[in-house]
Amino acid sequence: MTRILIIDDQKDVRAMVAIVLRVNRFEVVEASSGAAGLKAFGESSFDAAIVDIFLGDTSGVDVIASLRERAPAMPIVAVSGMTALDFMEQSPHLASVVCLQKPFRPNDLLQALRTAQAAARGEEPAAV
Repeated sequence: MTRILIIDDQKDVRAMVAIVLRVNRFEVVEASSGAAGLKAFGESSFDAAIVDIFLGDTSGVDVIASLRERAPAMPIVAVSGMTALDFMEQSPHLASVVCLQKPFRPNDLLQALRTAQAAARGEEPAAV
């Protein structure tokens, strides 16, 4: 079963993402902060991560950079309530990160995850 790490400090968003993924037969581990997410990542293996860009304790960009250092090919979806995610291009760690703007629909989340997984395998994303 595919294991997904969700790092989001908004409990409602984290719960919604977890439900969508569990219904679609993913194993989910939830973390309410960047520190908790990095701790969970250090204690277990994951097939992908969904990371909020704006976390209460740290920058999601920094969390993604840390994840990339430890697992360079891991699929990552970055979620944000901001309309412009231009800053994502500023770091080489974020080059293949798939961005998803809040609020999003369950199908948007699943498509973003599939796109991130395809990018991690070096494949072109499937057309929607």
